[in-house]
Amino acid sequence: MSTAARTGKTRLQQAALAVGVVFLLVGVLGFIPGITTNYDSMEFAGHESEALLLGIFQVSILHNIVHLLFGIAGIVLSRTWGGARNYLIGGGVVYLLLWVYGMLVGHDTDANFVPLNGADNWLHLILGIGMIALGVLLSRRNHASHH
Repeated sequence: MSTAARTGKTRLQQAALAVGVVFLLVGVLGFIPGITTNYDSMEFAGHESEALLLGIFQVSILHNIVHLLFGIAGIVLSRTWGGARNYLIGGGVVYLLLWVYGMLVGHDTDANFVPLNGADNWLHLILGIGMIALGVLLSRRNHASHH
């Protein structure tokens, strides 16, 4: 028996749920000293925060809260086919916009309020493309049965 048959969730919904759980986990990990290096330098927001999730990705309290909220949104929206599709495609678009923003804004300026570093920027590009691809590809197969 397939996972979809056992849970009643489509692959699209399972993907949105998985992405949501990962974002929730990343948000939690961002608040754990050791997993986040330079934890004592974490700021609420702004480029002054030197805290690095996994020693790579610049984070702040605001950045972690955004991950938590984005994760909760994915979990909630995965309950319906349309919600899952909108979460993956819409969230992917948001991450592509964040990538563009991160590429344009100076990393040491007040405009870098999230904050973002080079590793964040490239991760956002991959996330944006990946989420949109999941949303489009997994919704194509079941499109007729859900509308």
